[in-house]
Amino acid sequence: MVLGVLSVVDLAGPLATDGEHPPMEIALIGAALGLLSLILVVLAWRGKRRAVVPLIALRVLSAVTALPAFFVGDVPAIAVLLAGVLVALTALGVALVLVPARQLAGAR
Repeated sequence: MVLGVLSVVDLAGPLATDGEHPPMEIALIGAALGLLSLILVVLAWRGKRRAVVPLIALRVLSAVTALPAFFVGDVPAIAVLLAGVLVALTALGVALVLVPARQLAGAR
């Protein structure tokens, strides 16, 4: 679910950018990653285990595209904050996908 929401957010990237933060090229790459991720989310939701590893790879790649916000100067604070949220939610989503559901149920 988390990875699906992040995929939708990536799709909206080109509409939310000012062209500089993030650059339009990065927003378009993010949108492409979001679209591919959404396809994989649907496949994984339907039980196709083969979709999980590429889904994780695409979501991690999407998070990596946000990392320059922490190192490039002149990035607005809100963009840095959003990049941090994206990276944190990606880590959470990947962890939730990797932990079997029975372990989560048994942890209660």
